[in-house]
Amino acid sequence: MEKVIGNAKLSLMQGDITQQDSDAIVNAANSGLMGGGGVDGAIHRAGGPVIKEECKKIVAEHGRLAAGQAVISTGGNLKARHVIHTVGPVWHGGAKGEPETLASAYRESLKVAAENGLRTVSFPSISTGVYGYPIDKAAEVALRIVVDFLTQETSLKEITFVLFDSRTFEAYSRVMEEL
Repeated sequence: MEKVIGNAKLSLMQGDITQQDSDAIVNAANSGLMGGGGVDGAIHRAGGPVIKEECKKIVAEHGRLAAGQAVISTGGNLKARHVIHTVGPVWHGGAKGEPETLASAYRESLKVAAENGLRTVSFPSISTGVYGYPIDKAAEVALRIVVDFLTQETSLKEITFVLFDSRTFEAYSRVMEEL
């Protein structure tokens, strides 16, 4: 499923984000940037130790990454040249700023991509795994932020949401049809 937004293409697919040949893939990281479970662990395993070493330097220089912020590292052994690491919110029912923090995670990731002149970026569904954010609500935030960003002048030409399972893909598809 895809749509043209401004001068860019927005698409959805089901698959493994570590196999994407984008300029960057986005990592739903933890604040320590050291890898963990889910997509974070998969990206660190597939990308090799160079990503972890670069993340250690980032944390040593700037401290732990706050939720809603984003930083960029090399892609290591991945097909993608870069990894944009962002920390999404843990879901606590939605009244503790979770939608705003999730929106910031997407927005800051897009800003980092644009600041680095990237053209293609692949996103997972941030915060919907172990962080417990409801997929339908996360899809609304994610797609709204990406569409808003792509209506501005940007180097980005293609944004792909690479969704791990059919349930997540279907939720994002429903939201995208409403756009």
